Amino acid sequence: MNDLRQVAYHDGDVALTGLLALPEGQPRAAVLVYPTIMNPTQSVLNKAHELAKAGYLAFVADFYGKQPDDFDQASGFAGEIRSTPSSYRQRLRAAVKALVGVEEAKGLPIVAIGFCMGGQAVLELAREGAPLEAVVSFHGLLNTEQPAEKGTVSARILICHGDQDPLVPRSQVLSFWEEMDQAGANWHFHSYSGVKHGFTNSGTASNPAVGYDASADRQSWAAMHSLFDEIFEQD
Repeated sequence: MNDLRQVAYHDGDVALTGLLALPEGQPRAAVLVYPTIMNPTQSVLNKAHELAKAGYLAFVADFYGKQPDDFDQASGFAGEIRSTPSSYRQRLRAAVKALVGVEEAKGLPIVAIGFCMGGQAVLELAREGAPLEAVVSFHGLLNTEQPAEKGTVSARILICHGDQDPLVPRSQVLSFWEEMDQAGANWHFHSYSGVKHGFTNSGTASNPAVGYDASADRQSWAAMHSLFDEIFEQD
């Protein structure tokens, strides 16, 4: 999508490029969008445009500073930035800082959404108490090496999860619920029966663990908008 504006930023010596979608008129809020393990894909960019059409400023983060050629390469890139919890969260915070520095985002409340690995990313930010109004995870991983401590989570949390996602078994779901309860977080969890991982991505998937589901895609996106309307008070 060549009408997205590039925003250069850094994590230490690593050069990264965010992609900015602007609405017509004054934005209701700024939405930080973390992509899948494949970094920004057409599916994620389409979501950024949908957010802009709905009146939000959308900023798509860059995980690696480069675009992987295939899933195996993406897994290697992800392994590098997730080598330690501190390095992973540092990369995620770099995107928050970049968004805050965008002129059109100044003074706006900030929320974060993410898909797959990006869903895990927004939960990592919530766990460490990042200054976000809300985070929304779409088919994101729920495990972490640094569970939230009591009182640290200030963002409202919405999880949209496929119940047949083999990457996030029910044991992980239950552990997440217990973690959030112990942290005193404000969380909602939506689970879609029979739905696999990656249910918002309408592209063809060769991985049997992944599958698009039009209903879950629509329902989860509507749930996100409902939460945002509640937080930002629909005019």
